[in-house]
Amino acid sequence: MAKNNPDPISDKARALNDEIAALEAEIKKLDAQLTKSPAPRYRSTALPQGQTIPRAVEKPAPPAEPVFEEVKVKPLHGRDDSASPDHYNELGVRKYDLPALWNRIRNHFRGPTTNNPRLVNYLAAGGVQGLKPLRYEKRVARNRVVVLASILLVILLGILLLLRRHY
Repeated sequence: MAKNNPDPISDKARALNDEIAALEAEIKKLDAQLTKSPAPRYRSTALPQGQTIPRAVEKPAPPAEPVFEEVKVKPLHGRDDSASPDHYNELGVRKYDLPALWNRIRNHFRGPTTNNPRLVNYLAAGGVQGLKPLRYEKRVARNRVVVLASILLVILLGILLLLRRHY
């Protein structure tokens, strides 16, 4: 017969509620002691040997009720592609959205947009003396990726051939 395991969250909540009740009882006990004790008596600092002056006991302020504020859900990074209430659950957390995930991944690899498009045009055309054109840099990066991909392919084929001979 399978034994039902108790829920750890409800156990923790029960323990915290018991602790809160114990603390509230202690607060009431200390408050009762405070109201029973006579008012503290203070001696004047101007005349140390003078008569003591009783001080009035201040009543504690009533406990304040918690104030709840409306929390507005903001999308991350200031982007709000399709923010409708249907995209959020009852706790305000965005639901799993596969097209939005794909767009985020695609935008991550796309890179940021430029602040100065004229400078980008000058760099791409080679209009600034002393700097290589952007087309050249792109070609070098593309060739590097092709060479690394071909090396990886050769290594994988070698491993597959070794495994085929071994088995």
